[in-house]
Amino acid sequence: MPRAIDLKEPHWYVVSKANIDEFLVKVEKEQGQLVFFAMSVPDYELMAYNMQELKRYINEMQEIIVYYRKVTKSNGEKDEN
Repeated sequence: MPRAIDLKEPHWYVVSKANIDEFLVKVEKEQGQLVFFAMSVPDYELMAYNMQELKRYINEMQEIIVYYRKVTKSNGEKDEN
């Protein structure tokens, strides 16, 4: 059975004109430095779509691997999963 992935959760901040000053103070205090990575809403939606496509592709590949494992093992061979 495949080993589970140990994903780390990033911190997301929603920054607008209304809270940018407070955000800058908080991040500089907690992190010591500030770097921005910006993304538009349509690009964020595109990233979410791409992630869903990756999940779909991985699931599809897993099904194909299981199928080929079943059809290529010899009759006396025991399935490990």
